[in-house]
Amino acid sequence: MTLKRWILAILTVVAVSFLSLSLLDSWTQPQIQSRLELYQTNLLLHASQWQGQGTQEESLMTLKENLIGKTPVEEAYKQYQQVQDSAEKSLAKVQANETSIAPDSLKQLQQLNQDLQLQIGILQTQLEQPDKALKTWKDLIEPQDREFLVSPAEKMTAQVLTGLWKTPARLLPDAEPILQKQLDGWFRYQALVKLYTLQQRPEALVALETQEQQRAEQAVVKLIIVSAIPGMGLVIGLLLAIVLGIQTLLKGKSSILATNMDVAWLIPWNGETILQVFVVGFALLGQLFIPLTLRAIFQELNIQPSSFEIRTQAVYILITYLLLMIGGFSVLYVSIKPYFPLPEGWFTLNFKGNWFLWGLGGYFVALPLVILVSLINQKLWDGQGGSNPLLPIALESRDSVALTIFFITASIAAPIFEEIMFRGFLLPSLTRYLPLGSAIILSGFLFAAAHLNISEVLPLMTLGIVLGFVYTRSRNLLASMFMHGLWNSGTLLSLYILGSGGS
Repeated sequence: MTLKRWILAILTVVAVSFLSLSLLDSWTQPQIQSRLELYQTNLLLHASQWQGQGTQEESLMTLKENLIGKTPVEEAYKQYQQVQDSAEKSLAKVQANETSIAPDSLKQLQQLNQDLQLQIGILQTQLEQPDKALKTWKDLIEPQDREFLVSPAEKMTAQVLTGLWKTPARLLPDAEPILQKQLDGWFRYQALVKLYTLQQRPEALVALETQEQQRAEQAVVKLIIVSAIPGMGLVIGLLLAIVLGIQTLLKGKSSILATNMDVAWLIPWNGETILQVFVVGFALLGQLFIPLTLRAIFQELNIQPSSFEIRTQAVYILITYLLLMIGGFSVLYVSIKPYFPLPEGWFTLNFKGNWFLWGLGGYFVALPLVILVSLINQKLWDGQGGSNPLLPIALESRDSVALTIFFITASIAAPIFEEIMFRGFLLPSLTRYLPLGSAIILSGFLFAAAHLNISEVLPLMTLGIVLGFVYTRSRNLLASMFMHGLWNSGTLLSLYILGSGGS
C-alpha cells in the first residue's frame, strides 16, 4: 500500500468520523418543521378573522372552511400543545443529563417554551377557558421548577395578560407597549382587543380591527400560495407519476422513463479518485477546514458571526459557500485532470434538448414523494434532528436584499455545486462498482448525509434519488440543476411567506 493510499485511508476515517459525529450531534437540535407549522398556524388564525367584505356570506363560509377549517382556534391550540410537549421533553432530557445541547440551542429552546406558554394562554381565553389561561401564565410568573428560568420580559408579559383576564381585571402600567413588543400577530391582536375593551377606547378598537382585516386578507392570499399552489403541484405530480408508470408498463424499454437507461459511462478512474474528491474536496476541505479557518479568523478579530445583522449574515453564508465551491471544484479538477480529455457524456451541460421538461417533471414527481416521506419522518423524530441553519435565518428575515442573497446561495450556487459533485461526478463514478439503480440510491443517501442533519436524511435522500433519476435519464446536468433550483426556490418562497405572515 502506497503512502498516498495510507494518507487517504486515514483522511477517510477522519471524514467518516466527522460526518457521523455531526449527524449524532444534530440529533438533539430542534427541527425547523415544528416552527414552520406554527407560522402556518398563525396565518390560519389571522385568516380566521377575515370578514370578506364584498363577499357573499355563503361563498365566504365555503372559502373559510376549505382553506382554514371549521375550528381554527381549536386546531391551533392542539398544534401549540404538541410543539410545547416536544419542547418540554427536550428540556427534561437536558436537565436529566440524558442528552447534551449547545448553550445557544438550549437558550432558544427555553425561549420557545416561554413564548408557547404565553400564546397557549391566549388560545385558552379564546376557547372560553380563562381559568386554564391564568394557570398557564402563573407557571411563568411563579415557576414550580427552580431550574426553569423565566426572562423578565416574559414574566412581565404574563403578569399583564393575567391582569387582563382575571376577575376583577387589573390593568398594569405600560400594558400596551409591553403587549406590542412581546406579542406578535393574532396573539397581539387578541390581547389588545381585551385591553382596549377594558380601557373603553372605541377609536383604538376600530383602528385595530381595520388593521387586522387588512392582515387577515393578506393571510388568506398567503395561505393560498403556501397551501393551494403546492397542493396543485402535488396533484400534478401524482397524475404525472401515474401516467409515466402506465406508459412504462405499456411500452417497456421504449418508454420515456427508460430513456438512456442502457447507456453506460466510460469511467477512467477508480475508487481512490472518488474518495479523494469527496473526502478531501467535499468533507474535509468544505465541511471542516474552511469553516474552522473562518471561525478562527473571526475569533482572532473578536467577531461573532451570529451577532451579524441579517444582510451581513446572508453575505457571510454566501461567501462561505463560494469558498466551499472553490475548494471542492479545485480538488475535483486536480483529481480528474490526469484523465483529460474525458470520455463523452461527462459533466454535460447542453442548453438544447428537453432538459427543461425533465427538470420540471422531476420537480412535480418529487413533491408527493418527499411530502409523504417527510410526514413519516416527522413522526419518527418528534421535532428533533436538526435543520439546515440557513432555513431559520431565511424564515425570520424581512429584508429583501438578504433574501436575494439567500436566493443566490440556495437556488443558484447550491444547485450548481451539488449537482456537479453528486450527480455529475459521484453518481456515474459509482456505476463502475454498482448497478445504476444502486448508484442512484447510494449517491442520494450521501447527498442527504452531507447536509449534516439526521432528521433530514430520509426526505433529502428521496429528493436526491429523484435528482439522480432525472440526470441519468436526461444525461444533462442542466435538468437536475433546474429541478434542484426549483426545489430550493419553492422552499425559500414558502419560508418568506410564512415568516412575513405572523407579524
